[in-house]
This record gives sequence, C-alpha cells and structure tokens, in this order.
Amino acid sequence: MNYVFGDIIEAAYLHQITHPDEDPAKSEKVVDEAISDFDELIGKMNQKNVENKKQHFKGIEEEFEAKATNLVEKINAL
Repeated sequence: MNYVFGDIIEAAYLHQITHPDEDPAKSEKVVDEAISDFDELIGKMNQKNVENKKQHFKGIEEEFEAKATNLVEKINAL
C-alpha cells in the first residue's frame, strides 16, 4: 500500500512539474485524496475488534484496489 500510494503522489507531483502552466490545485487534490485514503485504510488495518479477520482484510484489499484505480484514473485525466 505504501508504494502504490507513494507512486500515485509522485505521479501527481510529476504532472505539476511537467505541466507548469496548468492549475496545480487539481493535482494537489489528488495528493490530498491519496493521503486521506491511505490513512483511512491503515486505520481499518489496525482495527483490533474484528470478528472474521480473513473477510475483514479481503474487504480492505478490495477497497484499496478500488481507491487506487480511482486515483490513477484521476491522474490520467489531468
């Protein structure tokens, strides 16, 4: 998870550098969303009172894939 969200943030900043004439607020929004999503998923991973751990982590994995795909699509649309 660290590497994926790190790569997404790096891609957003790279877009800012390579397109200095465009509004940086768009890529900053993607960075903020990536950080927020990361914090949310880490919080879920660290939950202690989980009945079915396998199901819990499978849900986190699916949510992670969906959030990462969404962020990549937003970067591609910049």
